[in-house]
Amino acid sequence: MSTVLEQYRDIAARVAAAAQACGRAPGDVELLAVSKTFPASAIRELYEAGVRRFGENRVAELAEKAAVLPADIEWHLIGQLQSNKVRKAVQLASVIHSVDSLPLLERIDRIAGEENRHPVVLLEVNVSGEASKSGCTPEALCSLAETAVKCRNLEFRGLMTMAPAGAQEAELERVFRGLAGLRDGLEERLHCSLPLLSMGMSGDFETAIRCGSTLVRIGSAIFGRRN
Repeated sequence: MSTVLEQYRDIAARVAAAAQACGRAPGDVELLAVSKTFPASAIRELYEAGVRRFGENRVAELAEKAAVLPADIEWHLIGQLQSNKVRKAVQLASVIHSVDSLPLLERIDRIAGEENRHPVVLLEVNVSGEASKSGCTPEALCSLAETAVKCRNLEFRGLMTMAPAGAQEAELERVFRGLAGLRDGLEERLHCSLPLLSMGMSGDFETAIRCGSTLVRIGSAIFGRRN
């Protein structure tokens, strides 16, 4: 068994255990293998073991890998999306995690219609308030979500956030529970179902699961350190 596969299976077991520890079914939390900066060969190892869900930060890197890997991979774009890269993102990604503005949302919806695609979209929220973080403010979220539920060519299914690097447990819980609370408020206000909460990475995913995450984005704990 390769090191990458062994580490993937270890993380998958930890995800399932974390879900079970807080009374959730193991299948309630999806594991996204974040393959950014790692070669297509590393993805193929996991693909051959049955893994189909991978995340990339950059559209250009996603395009390079999608061109040489099997077509049934479910690609997630998790990094900041520039407006001039939207068409390629819509063509390749099944899920776009990082929608944080009205112009970007409307551009994705228009281009998805032109491409006859129907991507899943998550709205990224800067719950922590860090200036270095992408994402709309919690105060701007409701207006953005009101437009998202009306879009005809995409499926608005939830929210995404990132916690501060190296944050203590109390701060992690504040950020993750904050996103879950925002989601609950939107469901009540907009009378819609938003089942996806994309939160939690290699260093904090177990806390995120305890706070309601349904999709954890794991890179270094699976693939190793990035250069």
